Amino acid sequence: MVEIIAFCGLDCVKCPAYIATKANDEEGLRETAKLWSEQLGIDITAEGCVCDGCQPLPSGRHGGYCGDCPMRSCAMERGYGRCEECPDYRCDLLVRFYGETEK
Repeated sequence: MVEIIAFCGLDCVKCPAYIATKANDEEGLRETAKLWSEQLGIDITAEGCVCDGCQPLPSGRHGGYCGDCPMRSCAMERGYGRCEECPDYRCDLLVRFYGETEK
């Protein structure tokens, strides 16, 4: 199976937003939006979860949250292919996203 590794370390093909996008699963997108909204403390819509994979591609949808993901933006701004390359790895953004209580 192909891997598409996101900046945060998720395998996109295992990500609920990616899976729901590829399956045209509106309920899956709504469930993902609800979960991520709760985890991150921000309002995310189902439409905002539509994504064809995180890494910058010449084509593909990076809608709403995925297109504006703070982890993706941070890594791109700092010039890293993945968050794990950053000296601040396991920052507060990642800790909140993964629901961890400690760094």
